[in-house]
Amino acid sequence: MTFDEDRKSLASDASERSIALSDLISKYSGQLTDADTRLLDVLVRDPLRAAMENGKDVSSRAGVHPASAVRLARRLGFKGYPEFRSFLQASLADGGIDFESSAARMAARVLKTGDSGTLSSVIDSEIAALKTLRDTVSGAHIRRFSETLRGARRVLVFGRGHASALCSLIALRLARSGYDSIDLGSRMHQLPEALSTLCETDVLWLLAFRNVPVIIGDFNRVATARGAKTPPHHQILVSRGPPGESQSLVIPMTVANAVILDLAAIDDGKSIRSLANFRDFRINSGLSASAL
Repeated sequence: MTFDEDRKSLASDASERSIALSDLISKYSGQLTDADTRLLDVLVRDPLRAAMENGKDVSSRAGVHPASAVRLARRLGFKGYPEFRSFLQASLADGGIDFESSAARMAARVLKTGDSGTLSSVIDSEIAALKTLRDTVSGAHIRRFSETLRGARRVLVFGRGHASALCSLIALRLARSGYDSIDLGSRMHQLPEALSTLCETDVLWLLAFRNVPVIIGDFNRVATARGAKTPPHHQILVSRGPPGESQSLVIPMTVANAVILDLAAIDDGKSIRSLANFRDFRINSGLSASAL
């Protein structure tokens, strides 16, 4: 939906709004005062407080007259500050571009928790995302991925941010299953050494969540030049949940677990034997418990 030229249309149900705060600011920029600018800065910097506080409190934090927040809301086309606050809450919960930051995403999740409690809210969010995963990723997707890994000389895993934690686990599990695997994120100081020996029997397993890091493009370019297999060969694309939901590691971890388990099903016992050998080694190696 786009806003009608008549400002009264702003009173429509917040769930139907698709316009962003930034659009409103642009539309009415010629009418905004210095006090308005200070208020907007306060609102955007702390989105959760912005979505929960009343106009008087927001004005106090911005160091302006107590009625300034009400005047700002009316300049932007709202009847008053409560309606403007409802708009901010809807924008936050819907993942609006005004609040594209980790703090805002956390605030949106807090707002969506409601009376059910944090744990129940997170569980419901993960269940919904897992149902979407079941509907969008098939066994054939997993099998194509695991078949690529089965014949690999090496598997080089890489991800940034939260994905780096999953990369470490993937590399560890592949190593215990008998596959030569490298977590590139833990060897950033040795990237030239790791990539200089890439060949057509190597596989790059790359993970990206919200955004694709620039360095992944570099990896793809080097790997393509050397014939290694990269995401253009096999991609698994799935949502971790809509804005305002938990968007945790559950979905990518589920995909990774499915790939590694499917690999064990098709590699003629290699994974099972390697895991058994690894267990025997841990028991009989004589290494101290701290080393294991």
